[in-house]
Amino acid sequence: MADAHDAWKQWHERRVEAVSAPYGPLALTATHWVEDYPEGRLPDIPGIWVADDDGIVLTTTDAEGLTVDGRSFSGGIRLAADLGPEAGSRVAFGAKRLVVLVREGVWGVRVFDPASAGRRAFGGIEATPYDPRWSVPGRFTPYDGTRTVRVGNADGRERGLALAGELAFVLAGHELTLQVARQGDGALWAVFADATSGDTSFRFRFLHPAAPDAEGRATVDFNRAQLPPCAFADHFICPFPPPGNALDLAVEAGERGVR
Repeated sequence: MADAHDAWKQWHERRVEAVSAPYGPLALTATHWVEDYPEGRLPDIPGIWVADDDGIVLTTTDAEGLTVDGRSFSGGIRLAADLGPEAGSRVAFGAKRLVVLVREGVWGVRVFDPASAGRRAFGGIEATPYDPRWSVPGRFTPYDGTRTVRVGNADGRERGLALAGELAFVLAGHELTLQVARQGDGALWAVFADATSGDTSFRFRFLHPAAPDAEGRATVDFNRAQLPPCAFADHFICPFPPPGNALDLAVEAGERGVR
């Protein structure tokens, strides 16, 4: 019990450090979809940004002050999506990092600013202390192939959410299931809501159970329910819970809100 509580406390401390880092979620100040700017001029960002099927072509001059791979840059360069940490994005404008992303063939640029108002105002993550009752065994059953469902996103658009299977468990006497995605390392990912959502917790949350074993067994620990990135900055495009992932009980555990 003490070990589990200590492990949760360390996890919570790491989460606070990660979201408040110079290029963590609180630093996001804008997400620009290039197709919305046919002349290639993004708000408050130098250069001309033009998207095609294969990426973004950035054209700039030395006088505009952009750097690429840590060096001043003039001319044109093709950019693919940044896959690593935001702090390591290829393009920078002073202390800001300009992160290239793509969603369903639509290219965009995110602006991460260490001087953001969100970082300055941050007072921590409200979270319920560890309670072993919210950590239960579960069983993962994969689908016969990936299923993609269309769900609303926090930016008002609808996008596909790829789901790999269902995670079944018993919580507070309720037999429940969550539709889950599977990440590259085998870990599971669920977007869920519950009876506290929009009231004593954010309107939905994420859960990241570790990879199930060969028999599909996995631990479902709601003590580690996480706020989605859009709880920290309005410019994220988090998916809403898919059908069936609104639990009919109050999950009074995990991260609840931003101070």
